Parts: sequence; C-alpha cells; structure tokens
Amino acid sequence: MNVHFGVTLPQIKRSWEDTRAAALEFERLGYDSVWLNDHLYGIPAPGIPILEAWTTLSAVGAVTSRVRLGTLVSPVGFRPPALFAKAWATLDTITGGRVIAGFGAGWYDAEFRGYGLPFPSVRERLEQLEEALALSKLLWTQERTNFAGKHFRLESTFCEPKPVQKPHPPLLVGGGGERVLLRIAARHADIWNNLAVTQDQLGKKVESLRRHCEQVGRDFSTLTVSQQCLVVLGETEKEAAANAEKAQRIYGGHMGGQGELAISGTPDVCIEKIRRHLELGCRMFVIEFFGKDTRVPARLFAERVMPAFRN
Repeated sequence: MNVHFGVTLPQIKRSWEDTRAAALEFERLGYDSVWLNDHLYGIPAPGIPILEAWTTLSAVGAVTSRVRLGTLVSPVGFRPPALFAKAWATLDTITGGRVIAGFGAGWYDAEFRGYGLPFPSVRERLEQLEEALALSKLLWTQERTNFAGKHFRLESTFCEPKPVQKPHPPLLVGGGGERVLLRIAARHADIWNNLAVTQDQLGKKVESLRRHCEQVGRDFSTLTVSQQCLVVLGETEKEAAANAEKAQRIYGGHMGGQGELAISGTPDVCIEKIRRHLELGCRMFVIEFFGKDTRVPARLFAERVMPAFRN
C-alpha cells in the first residue's frame, strides 16, 4: 500500500530562502506534497513574522517540478471564493496539475479583525465554506457559472483556463466538527484532514465521517483520510526521548505530540505508529517535523520510515 506523505514548509520566522531550500530538499527526498499554513498572523502571537501562504505557494510551485502543493487550510473568509477558485485554477495550470485545494472555515479571529475582514459566527462560516466548495467545483467544470447561495452569488461567471486536473483539483477540507463540518466533507471533499490537536480522536472522527457518507449516499472509499501531525524523531531511544521532551515544552498538546497515536520515537517506533493510523483508515499524512532545521529529521524519516510504506 502506498501511503501519501506530505510535509509542511518552514514559514514562521523564516526567510524565503529557507522555505525554498526546504521545498527542494523535500522533493528530492521523495515526499509526495509540501504544505503551507494560510495564516496572516504567526501562531501563537500576532507579531510573529510569517510568509503569506499564497504568494509563497506560487513561488514554491515555480521552483519545484514534481511535488504536490497545498494549503492546510485556506479560510474561505480571507478571499472572495470565486476569486480564490480562479487562483487555484491558475496555479494548477502553472504547475502542470499539482495542487491540492485546502479549504477551512477559519478560527483565529484576531487575524480577521486585524486585516479588516468579517468574522461571522461558526454557523455562518461553515455555511460559507460549503457554498465556496460547491461554487468552486462549478467554476472548474462549467463553461459559465451561475450560483445563488445564502452568502455568495455568481452571475454568468467564467473561470478560464480551467485547472489541468480533471474533473478538478482534489478538494481537501480540514477540521473536526462532527455534526456539521464532517457532513460538509462527506458531501464535497476528496480528502478530509484531521487536525493535529484531535489526532488521538482519529478513530472516532473517521467513524463519524463514515456515517455522514452513508447518510448523503457517498461511497466512503472514495474519500481519503489525512492526518496533520507533529513527527518527533530520533535515531536512538535516548535522542527520541530528549526531542519529545523539548517538543512537549514548546507545543504542549497543540500538535498532538503526546497521545496514543503520536508519531514520536525511533524510526521503528514511528513505523508502528503509522501502521496504527492505517488501521483506522488514514492513508495520508501532513507532517510537521520537530527540529530547528526540519530537513534533518525529514531525511531520517525518508530513509528509515517511508520505505516501509512504498510498494
């Protein structure tokens, strides 16, 4: 079984040169995809420097040739959704069909307020997310699109050129809300991504997603389950334990680094942890490697872990 391994690019308090070098190295190492977070403020503090995702992703697409490209995830409220769909289509064209379109509802109200963007209720943001997914698919597949939703309206809208990928780029929906968001994913997503903070709830979330698929008449096997995760790696047990302790001090539980499914330890231990995810239905990982220079653990993972999951 081939498992998809994606990796996040350095973006916070890093230069473009750092991001570029990492993207080229991750592609060389055989990773399937590279990812940026789509935040306007650095997490956890607004004043932390962060490269804007879409400008940077376009530049990454220009310097790479094989690896797939995505955002984890882009809040619908940051950009008019039809314009956003146009941007995805253009990037897919420029890169020869390499994008994975990551969508989310947004959650960090400070960056919305700081940039003068509306930040409606959770219910409204989820409604906007579903409308954005629906109209994006129309724009990518129809010659001319008319759409009349509660929040967005299109009148005889053209989106040309169309994306290279047919019928459209894979749609990834990120989030963990079991009542509404997972139902939206069941209706519209090609990939659902579980948040790092709910990594230990993966099995429960997958079962909820499966039920939603049944309710909307979707074949669950047509939807890929992805897990955002922190990977803390060490060549020896001692090194792995020391790195895990450092990661816990820095991240706490925010990146899911301490639970039963946490991918942390020596390469052999990490292989077993990944196999536990596969048993729960996960087939894709979006990894943030722990380390000052993430290329170092990424090399060890590529050499000692990934071969166990390549046909």
